[in-house]
Amino acid sequence: MSEAMDYKSAGVDIEAGNEAVRRIKQHAAATHAKAVLTGLGSFGTMYSLRDAIAGMRDPVMVQSTDGVGTKTKVSVMARRYEDLGRDLVAAVAGDIAVMGARPLTFLDYVGMHKIEPAVMEELVRGMSAACVEAGISLVGGETAEMPAVYAEGDLDVVGFVTGVVERDKVLTGAGIVAGDVLYGVNSSGLHTNGWSLARKVLFERGGYVIDSRPEELDGASLADVLLAPHANYVMAIRRILDEGIPVKGMAHITGGGLVENVPRILPQGLGALIDRRTWMPQPIFGLMQKIGSIANLEMHRTFNMGVGLVIAAPAGLQNDLAAAIAEFPALQVWELGRVEPGDGVKFGGV
Repeated sequence: MSEAMDYKSAGVDIEAGNEAVRRIKQHAAATHAKAVLTGLGSFGTMYSLRDAIAGMRDPVMVQSTDGVGTKTKVSVMARRYEDLGRDLVAAVAGDIAVMGARPLTFLDYVGMHKIEPAVMEELVRGMSAACVEAGISLVGGETAEMPAVYAEGDLDVVGFVTGVVERDKVLTGAGIVAGDVLYGVNSSGLHTNGWSLARKVLFERGGYVIDSRPEELDGASLADVLLAPHANYVMAIRRILDEGIPVKGMAHITGGGLVENVPRILPQGLGALIDRRTWMPQPIFGLMQKIGSIANLEMHRTFNMGVGLVIAAPAGLQNDLAAAIAEFPALQVWELGRVEPGDGVKFGGV
């Protein structure tokens, strides 16, 4: 007689999944605004639109989704997951914040070879902390244990955000003109892009391991530098917009770096001249460029190079922008370049 089979024998541990849910409920609940009408465990999330758009004249819903790429592999190497949760929220929410939207809700997808409740709790603890910082409600998600899809130790995380903005306050960049200034706001490191190249350069060609401390990093370990969480720009952007500073457009510097993201907000016939002398990228970028013999242009279209946010606005507003984000001491703003006739991005001072 054949041995009886169950789901666990096929590689899926239902009880581990239940334990993960038990662990993460409290973290998600801590993010809930009064507009959230259901907790984790429902078949779907209910969110009161009346509460969310109270006082708005012509609300437009804004949505986005993204993941953190192969940064997950570095987190697995270091067995550090909380900041990966922060990364996910900051990366996805930043994409709609630069359009002028106020993020409201966040959902996540986590795919794993095998569910580890402690890992799930770390991830959601990080997501929850980032959501609290940004005023977002973490309203649900999906945890998938699929040993036939994900190799042992594999991890995949994806986030989904929904927000709102008044139609006449949507930031599209349409009003940008030649002579406007591009103001830079610093990143906290690599954020969530360029990781396939970063891993190949550092761990394959460079021969480093996750706990290595290259002299170029002034005593810091690769784990600490590489896993520094993505800067969360949501509330800083809200402060800037609430101050009434005449921002015309914002670019979140994600995949494609400055080279591909800045042109996304520029009207046809306009380009950007960026002065490389105005800031110093974090040492990790120089280390990777040296090891990989990577060309300057390739660095700037693969990595953020220390610039996580670009703001297009009239000249003379650096002090106003700095004052608006003064409560976020990790963020600095400076004149990065200017808008000029042409197309694409050119670099000066290199």
